[in-house]
Amino acid sequence: MSASRNPRTINVVDLFSGCGGFTQGFHEFRPLGVTEPVFRTAAAVEHDIAAASTYALNFADEAGGVEHIHAGDIEDWEPDSKEVQAEVILGGPPCQGFSGLGKEDENDPRNKLWREYTRIVNAIKPKLFIVENVDRFLRSPEFALLHAATEKPDGELRDYVLAQHSVLNSADYGVPQARRRAIVVAVRRDLKHLANMQYPKPTHAKNGLEFLPGSEQQSWVGVGPSVFAHTPEETLTTELPEGKCDPLGVTLPGAFKTTDLHFGRNPTPLSKRRYEAIPEGGNRHDLPPALSTEKWLAHKTGSHDVMGRLYWDRPSVTIRTEFYKPEKGRYLHPRAHRPITHYEAALIQGFPKDFKWSGSKIQIGRQIGNAVPVGLSKALAGMVYEALRS
Repeated sequence: MSASRNPRTINVVDLFSGCGGFTQGFHEFRPLGVTEPVFRTAAAVEHDIAAASTYALNFADEAGGVEHIHAGDIEDWEPDSKEVQAEVILGGPPCQGFSGLGKEDENDPRNKLWREYTRIVNAIKPKLFIVENVDRFLRSPEFALLHAATEKPDGELRDYVLAQHSVLNSADYGVPQARRRAIVVAVRRDLKHLANMQYPKPTHAKNGLEFLPGSEQQSWVGVGPSVFAHTPEETLTTELPEGKCDPLGVTLPGAFKTTDLHFGRNPTPLSKRRYEAIPEGGNRHDLPPALSTEKWLAHKTGSHDVMGRLYWDRPSVTIRTEFYKPEKGRYLHPRAHRPITHYEAALIQGFPKDFKWSGSKIQIGRQIGNAVPVGLSKALAGMVYEALRS
C-alpha cells in the first residue's frame, strides 16, 4: 500500500501559543500511511515578541504569512471568521495564578484570560477546542466557571460540552519528562458523535514490565539514553552564536537551530565544587557541611530536587523556565559536572534539532520551559484526528 500524500488538512488556531510546542506536536502527527502533515496552522496569538517570533520562524509560511501571527495581547485580536476558519483551537492560558510555585492568587488577572479564549472560540466556532494548563487548574475557581459556561443555557460556551477533563503525564506518552498537565477537551454540541471521544491511550508506564503479556506499553523513557547520550558532555561556549532576525518586524538575536543552544554558564568555584560533590541521582542533601548553606542544613526534609542530578534511566522532572539553574531544581546533568543546557532542555521537551529559535538566552529558556511537550501534543493530535476523520 503506497503512502498517501496531501490528505485533506485540518486547520488549527493556537492561542497563547508560546514558541509553538503545541503546534509542533500537531504538525508532526501522521496517520498510518500518510507522509504529509494533516494539521495546518491557520493563525496563532502570542503576546511575547520573542516567543511569537520563534513561532513565526517555524510556522508562518504554513499559516500563509506573518500576518496570521498576532504578536500582541489576545484582547486586541479580532479574528475575521471568513479569513480564519479552523476546526480546532488549542491554547494554554497563562498558568502562573494556578501554579504550585506561585501564590495561587484566585484574583490574578492572568487567570481571567480564559475568557478571552472563549471569546475567540465563539468567533471562530471550531468543532472542538483544547485547553492545556497546570494540573491544579482543574481544582481552581476558573475551571469551575469554565465548566459552568458550557452547562448553563445562557453560558458563554453553551454551544459546547466538555468531553474530557483530566491530568495527563507526558511520560506516559514516551516523553522523557514527567510533566503533569491538565487537558480539557470540549466539542460543539451539534457534533454529538464527538462527545464520547477518549484521551489517547498511554504508550508508556512507570513500571512497564508490570503490564499483562501482549501489552504494547513500554517503560517510561529515560532521559539519559534518549537525550544525554546524544549531546556533548562538555560545553565550549557560554554564549549564543552571532545573528539577528526580525520575522515580525522586531530585531532579535537569531535565528538559531536547537543544536546552537548547547552553551554553558560561568559557575563560581563554590558551585563547581558542589556539582563535583553530588553523586548520580544525588542532591543538596549529599553535600558536606562545608559546601552546603545554613538554610539547607537547617531544612533536612526540604525539597529533594534542589541542586539535584537528573537520573540517567528515568524521565526528567518538569522542565521549567529557569532549568539552567540547579538551585531551582533537579537540573544537573546526570553525570557531567554542570547544569543542563538549553539544547538538552529543548530535546527533553521534544523539539527537533532543526527547530528555529529567536531571542536572548533568558527569552529562549522561557520559551522552552513554557512549551507543551511535543510528544504529548502529538498524542493529542492523534486523538483529534481520529475523532474528526473516523
